[in-house]
Amino acid sequence: MPNLLARMITGLVAAVFLSLPAHAFETQARAAYVVDYNTGTVLLAKNADTPLPPASMSKLMTLYVAFEAIRDGRLSVSEKLPVSQHAMNYGGSTLFLKAGERVSVEDLLRGIIVLSGNDACAVIAEALSPDGTELGFARFMTQRARQLGMTNSTFVNSNGWPADGHRMSMRDLALLANRIITDFPDFYPMFAEKEFLFDENESQNRYNRNPLLGLAIGADGLKTGHTQEAGYGLVGSAVQNGRRVIFVVSGLSTAQARAREAEAIVNWAFRQFAQKTVIEKGKVLAEADVWMGDAPTVGLVTAEDVSTLVPLTAGGKVEAELIYDNPVNAPIRQGAPLAELILKPDGLEELRVPLVAASDVGRGGFMVRMKTVSGILLKRLNEGPEGAS
Repeated sequence: MPNLLARMITGLVAAVFLSLPAHAFETQARAAYVVDYNTGTVLLAKNADTPLPPASMSKLMTLYVAFEAIRDGRLSVSEKLPVSQHAMNYGGSTLFLKAGERVSVEDLLRGIIVLSGNDACAVIAEALSPDGTELGFARFMTQRARQLGMTNSTFVNSNGWPADGHRMSMRDLALLANRIITDFPDFYPMFAEKEFLFDENESQNRYNRNPLLGLAIGADGLKTGHTQEAGYGLVGSAVQNGRRVIFVVSGLSTAQARAREAEAIVNWAFRQFAQKTVIEKGKVLAEADVWMGDAPTVGLVTAEDVSTLVPLTAGGKVEAELIYDNPVNAPIRQGAPLAELILKPDGLEELRVPLVAASDVGRGGFMVRMKTVSGILLKRLNEGPEGAS
């Protein structure tokens, strides 16, 4: 495409938003991933695709499968499930369930979300397992994760209890958080609950471990995790002024370090970036030449407003590149895809935007075709013997 056209597009777009390179967040986490929920823009990725021990953060997959079962009618929130000896034998964070008792699905869900109950996970797992065992449920979780696009996740149990081969990547955990928020908005408010008293006689475990929930920064989920091998981690999400951020950190040395890092990431993500409408629907960004049409050019526009995430540092320009086959053959129908605009804000992933025809362009009549052919012949004659040949 002509360079002049590329510069023109850049000028049209650059006036809309600012774009000095955004400073990358220097995280102390072993692995981290931060993504803007509204636009899908990745703000930070550190060892994001490395399968690591996820600890209790992997309980999100158990919850997702349980939510699906409730949605599909295979499980009811009021249904009471039996507690097995296997579930009772789990240590760590538990609801202190006893073998033989029955617990409602709603209590089990809150026990997992708020209290991180290992035993509650096992009860859910055995109820939904294809073969009635927690291991069978873990195999099913792995299969379902692959279907959801989580390519670096393998489950050996339902709760993240330390086990060889039980692994998830930070990107997979963020994808899973996104799916929970998107697919199950009715259940998601549970993740913001700060306290759940399941049994007054066993009140040692009653508070949500998410350190961000009481800080008034928009945090409303999702799940902490900790084992000696995994360190301290958090899958979190926060929303401010209609914009949501999802983040995952893992491998921090203390709970205090996890709290500081998570809060710093949320503040950075909201203070350093903003969502802007950069192109208005129907605004002609360029004119494409038309071959054999009843008009010499056709306008290129977006079918919808284009909104993207931009760094809030003043100055600089945003690079833009327009890609299409020039000229465009007539006839052309309004709304037909003709080109692609690639926006490249500094420090962020590029955004590809399809451009469509702003209007119909019919096929030219006899005089148009004769004029076009004559122009080509004249040009070739002017180029001399090589052009004429």
